[in-house]
Amino acid sequence: MIGGNAKAVFQTKTTQRNALKEQETVWTDADTLTGFLDLMTGGADYRYNAKMQESTHIFIADYKPLKAGITTENARLVISGQVYEIALIDNPMGLLGDSHLEIYLRYTGGQ
Repeated sequence: MIGGNAKAVFQTKTTQRNALKEQETVWTDADTLTGFLDLMTGGADYRYNAKMQESTHIFIADYKPLKAGITTENARLVISGQVYEIALIDNPMGLLGDSHLEIYLRYTGGQ
């Protein structure tokens, strides 16, 4: 069991029209995970995945099925008020309940 000291909130993106009929993005809390956030270092000589190479951080948590609709294309993570774009959600062991999630992130700033 990984446990963790950081709570991550998945937010999903939708668009809606404002009073001026302009489209605007709305972020809604969708799910949470508890795990560890770590800074990625650029020291690896063999980067096999561009999404990992672009990442600034990694979030590691015990495996849990994520709620439907959470994808790298329409979700982000908010951890301690800081916003991270999701580059890759990986279950490296593929063992579901006996595994963990590695979520590769790119820091984008505060909320």
